Amino acid sequence: QVQLVESGGGLVQAGGSLRLSCGASGNIFSLNNMGWFRQRPGKQRELVAVIRSGDTTTYADSVKGRFTISRESGNTVALQMNSLKPDDTAVYYCWAATSRAYWGQGTQVTVSS
Repeated sequence: QVQLVESGGGLVQAGGSLRLSCGASGNIFSLNNMGWFRQRPGKQRELVAVIRSGDTTTYADSVKGRFTISRESGNTVALQMNSLKPDDTAVYYCWAATSRAYWGQGTQVTVSS
């Protein structure tokens, strides 16, 4: 089992920045794939950014050039979000995968216009 705990959400004005962090604990021996998904109001959960073994990254087109995912010490993954837009308002979920997928509880990000 893997447990994921997110932090860093909140309220910010458009154009501002936030940094999300996700720490993993438990059976993390083969935890090479981590990332962030989000669920905007009235929409399905969607990929934001993932980082895989070798630190290869994938971003949604809507966040390229504004968001940066990074792997930090231990088993922590961060998402630096710059130039935030009201359309980025969502619940952001940390994700990790070994032989199965794990999800965090989610953290609310609200961007005001």
